[in-house]
Amino acid sequence: MSNALKNLLYKMADDALIIGHRNSEWTGIGPMLEEDLAFSSMAQDKIGHAQALYKILNEVLGEADPDTLAFKREEKQFKCCQFVEQPIGEYDFSIVRQFLFDHAELIRYDMLTQSSFQPLAQLAKKVKGEIKYHVMHADTFVKQLGNGTEESRARLQSSLNYAWHLSLGIFEKSEFENELISENIFVGEDELKKRWQEKIIPILEVANLKVPATDESKIVYGGRKAFHSEFLKPLLDEMCEVVRTDIDAEW
Repeated sequence: MSNALKNLLYKMADDALIIGHRNSEWTGIGPMLEEDLAFSSMAQDKIGHAQALYKILNEVLGEADPDTLAFKREEKQFKCCQFVEQPIGEYDFSIVRQFLFDHAELIRYDMLTQSSFQPLAQLAKKVKGEIKYHVMHADTFVKQLGNGTEESRARLQSSLNYAWHLSLGIFEKSEFENELISENIFVGEDELKKRWQEKIIPILEVANLKVPATDESKIVYGGRKAFHSEFLKPLLDEMCEVVRTDIDAEW
């Protein structure tokens, strides 16, 4: 069971860390002050979630300490989906990514409140309350921009078309999927994807956006199995630059 748990925790933590770093890149360049602050705040939350998950890996499952897991692993050791690795792009892409990713996160953590693995169930009860605000933020701007000007709707639709098959990579299964389900640790990626689609599709329709057709051959998998986009290594190099100046230093 420990390998199944480790795999689940690593992919969740790595997703949170990497999208937290991406969201932090809006600091100082947001399209308006409120959004500059909003993305900065959400970035802090995400990095806090990653730290909490790394802490469980360390204290309960015997992995390295959180700083080592966050800053001293190589690209191939990360299990984040490729969706979170993508550059922030224009504001429309970041809002669409937040909408798609955070809805999946909220449902995942809500499901995990019933996990048989108590440290994760307890964390999920705390974290889902924070992610509700992230989802509210994304929903608000998706609806406003989707029903705004012709340009705002077109740009949002274009970003949705680009993000759709990347976002489906969130639900890539591991070899431990059946074990997680049978041990009542997590109900599984298929159920998560089903609930996610049931939630987001009506909101997209209200926002006057068309849900892209899914082509299974175009879904971007690989991140969960250490096959990453060309964007992850430069991100890690930047994120870990200070730590790597003296890898053994105590900060």
